Amino acid sequence: MSATAVTIPSIAIPSAGAPAVGGPARRADSETAVWLGAMVLLWGLSWPAMKLALGAVPPLWLGAIRFGSAAICLFVFLGIRGQLSLPPRKDWPILLSVGGLQMMAFTALGLIAMQHTDAGRAALLAYTTPLWGVIVAWLLVRQVPTGWQILALVIGMAGIAVIVSPLEMDWSQPGVLMGCVFLLLAAIAWSIVIVHVRRHSWTARPIRLAPWQMLLATIPLTIAAIVYEGSPAAIEWSPNLVALLAYIGPVATSACFVISAEYGRRVSTFAMSNITLGVPVVGVIASAILLGETVTVPLVIGLALIVAGVIVAGFAIRAKAAVNPATAERAARLGKTPQYI
Repeated sequence: MSATAVTIPSIAIPSAGAPAVGGPARRADSETAVWLGAMVLLWGLSWPAMKLALGAVPPLWLGAIRFGSAAICLFVFLGIRGQLSLPPRKDWPILLSVGGLQMMAFTALGLIAMQHTDAGRAALLAYTTPLWGVIVAWLLVRQVPTGWQILALVIGMAGIAVIVSPLEMDWSQPGVLMGCVFLLLAAIAWSIVIVHVRRHSWTARPIRLAPWQMLLATIPLTIAAIVYEGSPAAIEWSPNLVALLAYIGPVATSACFVISAEYGRRVSTFAMSNITLGVPVVGVIASAILLGETVTVPLVIGLALIVAGVIVAGFAIRAKAAVNPATAERAARLGKTPQYI
């Protein structure tokens, strides 16, 4: 054994009197933590921001503006870095999957739903995705759930039941149930993409595909907005609205994507899953502070159950990777593939 350090799986612990090691690594870890914390905060704040923007912009136009502006920013960003290129043919399936389901469908369903429910509750129901992912993997690729995954489903679904129950929501209000259904459908759409991401063999880095995926989402959203919501000329523009849209698109979508791409791959899948759990928590708290939304006892209980369920689901992935290391690389792809909400 070295007199300099005792090594425990990838962590070097200096012995007494030895010179400090890992200073740059510690600084890198701190930098990663700061940037990922900023990402969670910015993503969480985007939910009340979208709720505010919906007061002036119809949902489909808001989705089109969000991804259109974010796509422009990423095209410019990659162009400046000399990394802009057409998507490789082998990545076209994941391009269609992420652009069509995770961006277009998830966003359209979520924004329409937010017209009928609070932003905090919307963020919380949207982040039930890992729970639905267990069911989708079971149905589509015959991955039988483990005991941990079944436990995660039971806990998480209990949380969903509490949040959508009459204890928390007034079912007599028009659109309330439809909003909940749309949010859960949005989460299921995202979970299908997660399963696809785990099984896809990547050719290009996710960040190089992102602007094309955003463009793919923008085009049908724009067409649907013109057909169902009319001309954007009807939108009453104001400095506050422009600031909100600049935050929702270039900042909370484009900039946060870059942060996730650059720093998310420095942590494990399990760590990234737990970090992103902060998004709905920030969304609930920010919506209460900024929009005056009520934080009720059933909402807190539902939040705690859903967060617990997702954490248990993360443990299930970690345990499975430990038993079968061959699955670790696939799981890592999910952790290293930036999220878009």
